[in-house]
Amino acid sequence: MKGIVFTEFLEMVESTFGLQVVDTIIENSNLPTSGAYTSVGTYDFNEMVALLTELSKETQIPTNDLLYSFGHYLFTGLAEAHPEVVASYKTPLALLCCIEDHIHIHVKKLYPDAELPQFKILSKTDNTLEMIYSSSRGLYALAHGLIVKTFEHFEKMVKVDYKLLNENGTEVKFAIVQNG
Repeated sequence: MKGIVFTEFLEMVESTFGLQVVDTIIENSNLPTSGAYTSVGTYDFNEMVALLTELSKETQIPTNDLLYSFGHYLFTGLAEAHPEVVASYKTPLALLCCIEDHIHIHVKKLYPDAELPQFKILSKTDNTLEMIYSSSRGLYALAHGLIVKTFEHFEKMVKVDYKLLNENGTEVKFAIVQNG
């Protein structure tokens, strides 16, 4: 997993819960890296799982709720780091429809070894979108947070429903309806 995800995650934890919580979750996770991440490095996904698990224990917040919040936080960081990418879209649905064909291509240029989820568009209208999220990591709650924050960025209201297509969340169907 790319280091930028780790550094953004720990920044979110610090800004939301404080530096003491960051120190506590790193200490309790027994990480091979000892929590020393750089944004350009690549790290074992299991370290993220350990950090997330410890954060959930420390805060008593379910992991999927934390991942959803991280999706919000991550969108903001990515939009600030790459404003030209987001600015090239006029609507949130247009941006979401181009994840595979533009956004992920851009990410692969920056991080060639990144393991990205796949989004398959099932249907699209002017105000709806159905797509399948697929990832061996099952971080659909993170994707959900990114989707909702995309609409907030464009100052649009949205209703997002999802259905797990398997119990581990590696395939999830999202039904997105833009309101207004």
